[in-house]
Amino acid sequence: MPSFDVVSELDMHELTNAIDQTNKEVTNRFDFKGTNSKVERGDGALNIESQSEFQIKQIIDIVHQKMVKRGLDIRSLDEGDVELRGSRAYLAITLKQGIDTELARKIVKMIKSSKLKVQSAIQGEQVRVTGKKRDDLQQVMTMLRESDIKLPMQFSNFRD
Repeated sequence: MPSFDVVSELDMHELTNAIDQTNKEVTNRFDFKGTNSKVERGDGALNIESQSEFQIKQIIDIVHQKMVKRGLDIRSLDEGDVELRGSRAYLAITLKQGIDTELARKIVKMIKSSKLKVQSAIQGEQVRVTGKKRDDLQQVMTMLRESDIKLPMQFSNFRD
């Protein structure tokens, strides 16, 4: 029976490359000379440090550009508020990975309301969709791509 998984993953290797490119551009740009600005990747988060809130916003724009060039979806970033500590500004951005239970239930409900002859089940941080016809599964993929879900979704493990 054909099936596929709906997942939300971020390619960490490509993210590391995007961060490295961002740091290289920040060190080479004239308006960041002497500011000691940088982007670091921690456990499930990006940490941005600079002298002012304006420079943090510029660095965020650079990060977005580099991510898009590498094929990463910027919807997987959850930006916090800029913190001012002393003469430095800090920003923590959390990385969204996996589909949480509430969103998975919403996806299952959308699939059931589509009246297609498929079954969907929540399995951890992913949703498995099975059906008898490959065309039905492709219709589900199209429906999910066009939905208003604010999380990047990939379709993996397609089996025929």
